[in-house]
Parts: sequence; C-alpha cells; structure tokens
Amino acid sequence: MQEDVRVGEIGLRKVVVYREEVVTEAGVRPARPAMRASVAAVLRNPWLGTGPSRDLSPEVASIAPGIARVLTDRLLEALGGVDAVEAFGKAAVVGNAGEIEHGGALIHTPYFGNLMREFLDGESIICFADTRAEAGTALVVPLWHKTHAATRSHYQTVTTRISDAPRPGEIVVAAAASTGPRPHPRIGDRTTDPAVTAQELEIVPS
Repeated sequence: MQEDVRVGEIGLRKVVVYREEVVTEAGVRPARPAMRASVAAVLRNPWLGTGPSRDLSPEVASIAPGIARVLTDRLLEALGGVDAVEAFGKAAVVGNAGEIEHGGALIHTPYFGNLMREFLDGESIICFADTRAEAGTALVVPLWHKTHAATRSHYQTVTTRISDAPRPGEIVVAAAASTGPRPHPRIGDRTTDPAVTAQELEIVPS
C-alpha cells in the first residue's frame, strides 16, 4: 500500500481488483482486443451519523487524494501503464446508513476527479455512477474515451461487485478503465453523425 495513504485514518478495509479481456465476440476475435478493469476501495464512512447541514469538505480534502492515488496506481498495474489506458470512469456505493451525498463527496470533487484524470493522463470529464445499496450489490461503471469523449466506440461499462461491501457504515469508491473500444465497434462517431431531429424524420412513433 502506498505510504502516503494513512490506512488507519481513512478507515480503508480492503482493495478489490477486477480485470477481464474479451477474447472473442460473436465468435470472432476483435480487431483490437481490449482489457477492462476496475479497482474498488472499501472504507469507513467518515460522515456517518452527521446531519445534512454538515460540511463535508475537510474529510474530502484529507481522504479523496489518497484514494485517487491508490485506485489509479492499481488500475495502471492491472492494465499495463498509463499509455495503455484509453477510457475511464468512476463510481461510489454508499452503505445504507449513509447518504448518497457521502459517496458523491469522494468522487465528484477536484480532490478525486482532477487527480484521477491527471494520473491517467486524461482530459475528458470522467463518466460516473453513484448509489446507495447493500453489500454485494453489482454496480455498472460507465466509461468513455479519456481524451475524446465523443468517440462512441469507447462507450462501454465495467461491472464491479464486492460480496461483503459496502457494510451500512462504509463507502465503496471505484475507478475503472479500458485499453480499447468495445468489440467490433461499428455505429459511427458523434463527431461525424448526421443532424437528426424528429421533424426531419418521415415517421416518428408517437
């Protein structure tokens, strides 16, 4: 574990790494086989039992940067380095005793998002998902291209699940990435799409 992450102070219980590679799709090997991975950190909810008027920023500033470093370092290890990563996303799952805002506090601020983007050499806004759920709930993390968000071939997801987390007083924070596009992408790109409106179409279902 990285020395700059104070495990006891942030209440980090475990880190879970998931990686997959699509070998064939529709019976054919993709032209660009890609690996996808997620890294999830399970930590104590530092705001448990506080009210909705509580300022969350002190804990955000002290906890989120270390979590961003842990997750991205493990993600780069899983996928082969920063140059291999092409798409990214982030997520948080709050245990049932907390607020959804508690998860948002750890992934939707510069103390996490800006650092994750920097560590993965990205430029795009990072796709996200957040929710409140019981332990073992599967979370679908959306991804898109880290520097060209309009690149539709890289719109994809990684599903992560931890059987014993989050416990009611915990938060799961996840970072996910891919080394390439979906298998056999062939639906065009947002930058070259024709302009389509309901008025221009001959038949629009009512």
